[in-house]
Formats: sequence, structure tokens, C-alpha cells
Amino acid sequence: MSFFETIDVASTGLSAQRIRINVISSNMANANTTRTQDGGPYRKKNVIFKEVLAGVHKGGVKVEKIIPDFKPPQLRYQPGHPDANEEGYVAYPNINPIEEMVNMLEAARSYEANVTIVNTAKQLAQQAIGIGQN
Repeated sequence: MSFFETIDVASTGLSAQRIRINVISSNMANANTTRTQDGGPYRKKNVIFKEVLAGVHKGGVKVEKIIPDFKPPQLRYQPGHPDANEEGYVAYPNINPIEEMVNMLEAARSYEANVTIVNTAKQLAQQAIGIGQN
């Protein structure tokens, strides 16, 4: 794999994980959103990756789609809440903050691994240039 192919593959990972981190951040920010423009509570979103195959040696990953999670909302008894139903229950997003933090850490580590790949490829290229100059 050439220098540029390595950078291209790592950059697809960087881009995909950046999108994943943004989606996870949105999930966490809306964990208590009980009313959206569409009506009802916020729906957690999940990122679906797809392998990219291009050429013989080149590949990578891309975000295929971002899909809503269709798990039922969490109902909490809060009869005084403006979004409470007739029985006094409020529908909250089915978002587990601990699970989202684990996903965020995993995405951040993957992002860092791709940065390391780019930096290592750059160092190897610089060393190869240095050998050629001697």
C-alpha cells in the first residue's frame, strides 16, 4: 500500500468516527428531551458503517446511514409535567448515558488510532526521503 493509499484509508476512518462522535453527542444532549418537532420524545440515533472497497489494495469505511432507534420510550410517572399523558406518565428517550459514554470512548479511541496511522505513515515517508538524500 502506498503512502497516499494509507492516508486515504485512515482518513475514511477519521471521517466516519467524527460523524459517530457527533451522533453520540446529540444522543447524550437529548437524553431528557420529551418533545421534538415530530412529536414525542427524542429518538436515539445509531450510525451504520459500511466497508469501502476500491481497487486491489485500497479500502476504508464510510457512514452508510444514520438510523433512529425504535425501542419504546421510558415512561416515568410525573403527573405535573407538561408532557404527561392522561395517566401522568412522561415518555423519555430510551438512552442509557453509560452506554453512550462507552460508545463515545470507543469512537474516540478509534479516531486516535487513525491519527496514529497517519502520523506513522508521515514519519516513514520522511525517513524514506532522508535515506534517499544520503
